[in-house]
Formats: sequence, C-alpha cells, structure tokens
Amino acid sequence: MANYLLRRIIQLVPVLLGISVITFGLMQLVPGDPAEMLIRQNGIEPTEQAVQALRVEMGLDKPLHIQFAKWFWGVIRLDLGQSYHTGLPVFEELTSRLPATLELALGAITVMLVIAIPLGILSAVFQNSIFDHFSRLLALSGASFPGYWLGLLLIFFFSVKMSILPVMGRGGLYHLIMPAVTLGFGMSATYIRLLRASLLEVMGQEFIIAARARGITEKLIIGAHALRHALLPVITAFGISLGYLLGGTAIIETIFAWPGLGKFCVVAIFNRDYPVLQAYVLMMAVAFVTINLLVDISYAFLDPRIRLAGREKD
Repeated sequence: MANYLLRRIIQLVPVLLGISVITFGLMQLVPGDPAEMLIRQNGIEPTEQAVQALRVEMGLDKPLHIQFAKWFWGVIRLDLGQSYHTGLPVFEELTSRLPATLELALGAITVMLVIAIPLGILSAVFQNSIFDHFSRLLALSGASFPGYWLGLLLIFFFSVKMSILPVMGRGGLYHLIMPAVTLGFGMSATYIRLLRASLLEVMGQEFIIAARARGITEKLIIGAHALRHALLPVITAFGISLGYLLGGTAIIETIFAWPGLGKFCVVAIFNRDYPVLQAYVLMMAVAFVTINLLVDISYAFLDPRIRLAGREKD
C-alpha cells in the first residue's frame, strides 16, 4: 500500500507541471489587454503610451517563457502574484473566500446525503414498488431542473412571498439553507440512481446469495456486505462532485450573492484578472488530482479484493 501511494504521488509531479503549462498558455489566449482594461476601470481613456508603461510595470512586456518561469517560481513559493483588479495578493484573496465555499460545499453534501443515501437504499431494497417509482421520479426531477431555476424558485417562495429566509448573502444558518438545498437536491438525483443501480448489481452477486444461504439477516447483508461494495462507484462520482463544489459553483454563488470562489472567479473573468484566473484554475486542478488520489486509496479500505491485488502487485 505504501509503495502504491508513493508511486501515485510521484505521478502527480508531471501532471501538475503539465497543468501549470496549460493554465498559463490558456490565459494568454484570452482576448483583451489587461493593462488597457485596468486603465479603463479607473475611468481613464487609455493611450498607447499609458498602456505600454503599465504593461512594463506588470511584466507583460517580457517574453512568454520568462513570464511563465517567473510565475511558476512564484507558485512553488505560494506567491501567486497580485490581483490586477484589487492589487492584493492572489493567495490571500483566494484563501479569504475559501471558508465560504467550504461552508456551502458542506451544506450541499449534507443535503445530498440526507436525500440520496436512504432513498437509494430503499429504492433498491423495495425494487419496483411504489416507493421505488417515487424515488426514481424524484431523481428524474432533480436531474431535469436547472440549478439556477430551482434557486430562483426558492428565492421567490421563501424570501419574496413568505419572507422566511434571507434572499442572498452569507451570514448564519438561514443564509445557507437555500443555496445548500439548491446544490444538494441536484446532486442527490445522480446519487439516488447510482446507488440504486450499484446496490441492485451487488445484491445479485454470488457472495450475497451465499450469505443468504447461511441464514444471515437481510439487514446485516445489506449494511455489512452489499452496501460497502455498492459504494465504490458512488465514491468515484462523489470525488468529482467534491472537486466541483470546492471550485465554487459560480451560477449558484452569483444568484445568492455568496462570497465564495466561484463568484470571485466570475468577477475575475470580466476584469481580465489573469493572476487570479491562473491561480484559480491551478488550485482546482490540484484539488481534483488530490481528491482522485484519496478516492483510489479509499477503494482499498472498502473492497478487500483491491487491497489483496495491490499486495500481490507489490
């Protein structure tokens, strides 16, 4: 297991290096001159001399390989540069908004787990029953409703009509309910169907039939044997969803004026704030790679067959 983990960590080095090159290259393809945009934001009509002077000050006059080397050296030292728009260090800008994104991600995951896990299990156990049809209909509805549409409906009913919940912003628990439900309900649609299908497949395998033949109760079979194996594809999808949530859900955060990473990235796109965008894309890439590594490691704990295969390979 230790050798496998070491190999995976070593494999991350070229992946992250390639992501850094691609991230830097993509930012150079974005239309618009950051220096000119920054001058216009200050209410000044840009002249060629002023734009050129600002480009020199920002280091944009240097060849691309020199710009990349300087940026990459800063990344290694966690110096992601300064925001063109605010003038503040990008690392501080991102970390200051990360708690809001983590809070929203935790709320959405909680809503998803409360809805998806019991419905997915019961839908598989009581296959083709009225409850199963209801769960599948609910999952279909969650997958069909766009997140922004559901968010606007929640705002209309619970904020405008009933005045129960605040419309937008980040504060206490009441501010978190609507954006968390909006994200969690959409995610639960995927996991209800995925857990149901996976659990039904596992319930038909030979080791489950053998467990029933030995007289083991159905609850113990499902809870101790079937569910653990059925969670493997669910955890794979969960890793992708977690990376998506940690990246900040731009549309939902914009609708509810939630001060997270997604909303911050949208503002940076409109402002042509290259340092912020480069740091954001790189941070999300690192998050996805790290989460995928943790998902692979979790397989060995959930499925003994994978653990034994890894030992034989070592």
